[in-house]
Amino acid sequence: MKENLVSLEARQLGGKVNTREIMIGNNKAEGIEIGLGNAVLVLAIGKKGYIMCGYLNLEAAEKFGDCAAIVKGVKTVDDLLAAKVFAVTKNAEKSGINAGMSGREALEKLF
Repeated sequence: MKENLVSLEARQLGGKVNTREIMIGNNKAEGIEIGLGNAVLVLAIGKKGYIMCGYLNLEAAEKFGDCAAIVKGVKTVDDLLAAKVFAVTKNAEKSGINAGMSGREALEKLF
């Protein structure tokens, strides 16, 4: 039922929501693409944190103590996995995620 509400809400906003499973070895993450206006919000969510596109705010993630990394210039989950990490929160850095590694490498550290 909850998925139907999300889809309905996205249609009402004129956006499109796509989700997909990302498998890295035996680990599973969730990839999300949300069409918003003239851009796409893209996320990959692992067990310990997430990789996000530049649409979201790294300072807010830091404020909430999230383990998060940001990549820029992506439109799809595949782009996000291939892109280089631009910046990370302190908790992401403690997990071994650093600027310059790929989104996929960063996501591997979030299991």
